[in-house]
Amino acid sequence: MRKRMDVLIIGFMLFANFFGAGNLIFPPFLGATSGSNWLTSFVGFIVADIGIILLSIYAIAKAGSYQNIASRAGKRFGISIELIMMLCLGPILVIPRTSATTFELSIAPIFGDFNKVIFSIIFFTLVFLLTMRPSKTVNIIGKYLTPVLLVTLFVLIVKGIISPLGDIKTDINSESLFAHGLTQGYQTMDALGMGGVVAFIIASFKSRGYSDKKEVASLTIKASLIAGIGLIMVYGGLAFLGATMSNSYNGLMSQTELLSSITRGLLGNLGTILLGIIVACACFTTAASLTSITAKYFSDLTKNKIKYEYLVMGICIYSTIMSNLGVDRIIAIAVPILTVLYPVAIILVLLSSMPKIFTTDSMFKGAAYTTLVISTLTVIDSFGISIGFIHKLPFNNLGFNWIIPALIGAFIAKLISNITSKVIYND
Repeated sequence: MRKRMDVLIIGFMLFANFFGAGNLIFPPFLGATSGSNWLTSFVGFIVADIGIILLSIYAIAKAGSYQNIASRAGKRFGISIELIMMLCLGPILVIPRTSATTFELSIAPIFGDFNKVIFSIIFFTLVFLLTMRPSKTVNIIGKYLTPVLLVTLFVLIVKGIISPLGDIKTDINSESLFAHGLTQGYQTMDALGMGGVVAFIIASFKSRGYSDKKEVASLTIKASLIAGIGLIMVYGGLAFLGATMSNSYNGLMSQTELLSSITRGLLGNLGTILLGIIVACACFTTAASLTSITAKYFSDLTKNKIKYEYLVMGICIYSTIMSNLGVDRIIAIAVPILTVLYPVAIILVLLSSMPKIFTTDSMFKGAAYTTLVISTLTVIDSFGISIGFIHKLPFNNLGFNWIIPALIGAFIAKLISNITSKVIYND
């Protein structure tokens, strides 16, 4: 009984962590832009977000740490990739977005011209106070804040299903919707810094008295499944709500404005307040847990030379400044970074999940570096510098133009390694 409760609490914490980083704005946007084909884009979104989350947690829990996976592509490469990912997960992108999203969806609609800078200071002061006691974070988030989040979301989604806002648009071309869903899934940034997330989960279970490595790995996977199921249900409901707005959506509305419009249309002024509660709970819980995760990661990385408390303070101060850029600017900054990083993170996890096929470190190196090159060229092409062959690669329309080159790179690297080894051995 105690074990089940621990799994539930940490599963709820994971749910809040992944959902609350401003991620509730993406599914309604998918629905509004996909209309009757919203399931197509939603599947892409689930693959790029929850699918990669679960696969990453499984692979990392089995490997012991993300570094054990990433370092197979080279120790320096592994450290560099994980470091950049944790910075993105932390103060550069995700944590600031929690405050910016809360302000745009919770504070500004209700309190009008409330000062953004003052709000960000208040927000991160509260985050600082909560995360100074990391052992309490999981309990507070899992036991109290997440249930509030779930109840408010349930009310909103059920109302939207019973009384749809409008007819769903049927004449939307579905050809690129799956890739569109993938892109939005990348924007959640959930798969970044999974090493830090898994380390935090494992530490949480160990603090509760679980010491056996296999048992901890099993409990970690079970907690992640609870979070994954919750995310699929909530994201699916929000995507459907967006689809009911597809006939009236003109593309000029920002993602935050779209969500506000949906909530206001379903519940009137009460909806605005309800949305404020949802966003405040979701984003604050995520800000608190991610600050704990990133601070612990960098503290462990420096072998506690930089204390956890100082890192929490630094993250909160920097995030306060970054959050004032606003949601749209933060998303704009994120797109090229994620387009480069995400495929590399995904390919390393995929290879690690198939140890009988991808047996050597050289295969990891070949796949990782090839993926890095292709994803970088994709970003350069998106900036207007035409690189034609990028668009001719297999699965380009699905957003997976890197997958075949990565696999080819893996096997070429293995071949070169075998030839080199034979030459050295014969000499």
